[in-house]
Amino acid sequence: MLKVQEIRELIKLIDQSTIDEFTYEHEGEKIKMKKQILTAQAQTTLVQAPVETSPPALQKNTAQVEIQPGAQQHTEVAAPQVEEQRGENLAEVKSPMVGTFYHASSPDAEPFVKVGSKISADSTVCIVEAMKLFNEIEAEVSGEIMEILVKDGQLVEYGQPLFLVKE
Repeated sequence: MLKVQEIRELIKLIDQSTIDEFTYEHEGEKIKMKKQILTAQAQTTLVQAPVETSPPALQKNTAQVEIQPGAQQHTEVAAPQVEEQRGENLAEVKSPMVGTFYHASSPDAEPFVKVGSKISADSTVCIVEAMKLFNEIEAEVSGEIMEILVKDGQLVEYGQPLFLVKE
């Protein structure tokens, strides 16, 4: 059986691709994912599934996952928006993957950014470690760091806001 994190990674990959439907079968277990277009709020339905999600409201793309060992399990997961504006000039820098958040390149190094740091779109703001790979995350927005929303060593989800940036 695939682990929850592996299923989440598959959902992320399918969501980012042009594939509309994906099926995976292994040792009598089956995972089937389909994309749907929604105009209203995305809903999460869990039936004996260990996947926990908190989808944001008013999403457009949704991946549907069905896991069929003996009893059917069904989960619908909304894809997070690429960037969401808060307030007038505050933008969120979101995690592009599931993993562990790090403020600095090593425990004894200075953090990449602090509250008040000026950044450009290509500035490295943190590292997210996923499956023993350390991925440098770029801001993709220019401005000033107003708030750091996660703690060093904290697990982060795909699309989870990491920083608030005043543009």
